[in-house]
Amino acid sequence: MSSHTIALLGPGAMGSAMALRLFSSGAGSIMTNLDGRSEAAVERAKASGMVHASYSEIIAKCTIIYSVVPPKEARHVAEQIVSAYKELAEVACKDIIFTDCNAVNPDTIKEMAQLFTGTKIRFLDGVIIGFPPSDTNNPGIYVSAHPDDLSVLDVFTEVSTNFGLYIIPLKGEGASIGDASALKMSHAAIVKGTIGICATSILAAQASSPTTAQGLLHALSISQPAFLDIIVRLIPQIMPKAYRMVFEMEEVSDFVGGIGYVNTTVRQYELAIFARTARVNKCKLVYPGSS
Repeated sequence: MSSHTIALLGPGAMGSAMALRLFSSGAGSIMTNLDGRSEAAVERAKASGMVHASYSEIIAKCTIIYSVVPPKEARHVAEQIVSAYKELAEVACKDIIFTDCNAVNPDTIKEMAQLFTGTKIRFLDGVIIGFPPSDTNNPGIYVSAHPDDLSVLDVFTEVSTNFGLYIIPLKGEGASIGDASALKMSHAAIVKGTIGICATSILAAQASSPTTAQGLLHALSISQPAFLDIIVRLIPQIMPKAYRMVFEMEEVSDFVGGIGYVNTTVRQYELAIFARTARVNKCKLVYPGSS
């Protein structure tokens, strides 16, 4: 029986799959907060070994908390945890590890970390790279910590690994809060930025005519077949989660702009295409070689 009680906030596709991996690996029931969640989310949570609890109950009982929510909800969740802690400060005397695993930029994560100052909650900066855990997949969870909290990072890594998650601690020169988030922003700029540019270009061709769009894809099959394979695989994936990518690409834009690079292209192209995709999907294309 584990000496740690775990909570995972965010019973979405990723969060529920992570909870199921933890639960199936012997972590016990995974606490979460289901206030305001849809019936589908509640059922998904139950099927993943998650049990509903108030934030106060989570603070009173849990030693490790993962936050896996849409980026725009990340700060609110952190505030809820801190608020619950302050209400129970006299009885919440145990150490708690709170790991934010959301796609926000380094400045945002550093601001969130400040919320926990003066509490016994140790804050870790985490990001998830890859698809939800399954029988054939286990995403990488990169985690960084303040230099004073490396022992906390070690505990989190050991416990999470023992319960089936794939944790990659970021240690070494300069590593601190914000570095895992910087990794996520850089990764998103490459992967999702590429998706955005490709989708924008295909839609621009489609705006000329459907024939132009089909011709573009055919041309790519000749000149860049490997790249076309990536496009065919990745672009359909943005359809159900484009709404999340809008905020994430805003975070990427702030990250890129914050280190002195022009971020206009990111805002104009990626934000526009993800926002449009989130609203409507009317473009029906047949990829070369598809049936």
